[in-house]
Amino acid sequence: MDKRHFLRHLGVATLASPLLLSALPSGPAVEEPWPDPSDEAAFWARVRLDYELKPDYINLESGYYNIIPRPTLQYFLEQVRMVNYEGSHYMRTVQWENKKQMAARLAALINAPADTVVITRNTTESLDLVIGGYPWKQGDEAVFAEQDYGAMQMQFQQVAARHGVVNRVVSLPQHPTSDEEIVALYEAAITPRTRLLMVCHMVNITGQILPVRKICDMAHRHGVEVMVDGAHSVAHHQVDLQALDCDYYGSSLHKWLATPLGAGLLYVKKPHISKIWPLLAEHHREPSDIGRLNHTGTHPVHTDLAIAASLDYLERLGPARKEARLRALQRYWTEQLRGVSGVLVNTPEDPARHCGIGNVGIEGMDPVAMAKDLLEHHGIFTVGIRDAGVWGCRITPNVFTTHAELDQLVEAVTQMARTH
Repeated sequence: MDKRHFLRHLGVATLASPLLLSALPSGPAVEEPWPDPSDEAAFWARVRLDYELKPDYINLESGYYNIIPRPTLQYFLEQVRMVNYEGSHYMRTVQWENKKQMAARLAALINAPADTVVITRNTTESLDLVIGGYPWKQGDEAVFAEQDYGAMQMQFQQVAARHGVVNRVVSLPQHPTSDEEIVALYEAAITPRTRLLMVCHMVNITGQILPVRKICDMAHRHGVEVMVDGAHSVAHHQVDLQALDCDYYGSSLHKWLATPLGAGLLYVKKPHISKIWPLLAEHHREPSDIGRLNHTGTHPVHTDLAIAASLDYLERLGPARKEARLRALQRYWTEQLRGVSGVLVNTPEDPARHCGIGNVGIEGMDPVAMAKDLLEHHGIFTVGIRDAGVWGCRITPNVFTTHAELDQLVEAVTQMARTH
């Protein structure tokens, strides 16, 4: 789903009001000590203190932009000042090596070779670079799902118009009975002309986690390469690219890794690097050098540097502990709403098929109207989705979200279902 499509239908005019600087937080609070790690409730209460949270509403829309904690924000601002202080000297000396070091840390996080990962601005840039730079021939075919993100679907439509590529679109079940059902769905769309298959690691509008490794194994048996949209997966749930064995992977780091806006990553399996055309022409590099795909000109290098602070904060939380917390928060509210008359929970119940993202709707109620009602009458901010067979509001809590806030969501949805 395209973010512009989301916002066009959001219907919340108050969010378009001018920024009031006087309403912004005044500055960092005093550093609070961390509790005994074994005290789960105290641990997450301490985490919440690291976030400046706007009191006007409960923020359950972390899936678009995952606001950054104070330590990351402070480090980011220091890097802005440092780059500004050093000016062109920094830009002409160490910027490239520093970016390469950040990319290597990201590669370690997702268990990929350092020379196969580069920093981009977001998932759209990462995957559209692959789609647009793929060596298509007229009549080649691509496979993807109607639940995939809109920007990538539009890029496939562009290569169809430009190169004569045929796009075969499948539709994912919201509550699959097995991995094999999903694998068979993609396999049925493959023909001898299929070159590239795109699949979401986690579907952005429902939170469903797909069996990527099984899809890759199937596609590879047919000689088809697999590109994975991991926009919502990195630093959300486990990502191991060696285990997935996909050919391409893209993610947006400003989501669950909580970097400043403008950071993403692209992974390309080593044998494929040389055949992808760069988005923008680069100085001469060896064909197998992934840096040839990453020429974007002068860009905000301080964002690249701030990735270090985001990774440090993730390590403090513990990736496995964070994943367990996000999954527990999602199950906390969805389990209470499953089976409630008039309520539609659009996220699979199987714990292996979800993590922190959920989607809930009300029978007969427009999701955009539902999101508007949640904000205006219950003080809960989320987003309504009505596309690709999904009818409901996406709910994306964060590490700072409390059970009390989710209780308000459950109460609001139950009341709305009863009175609608």
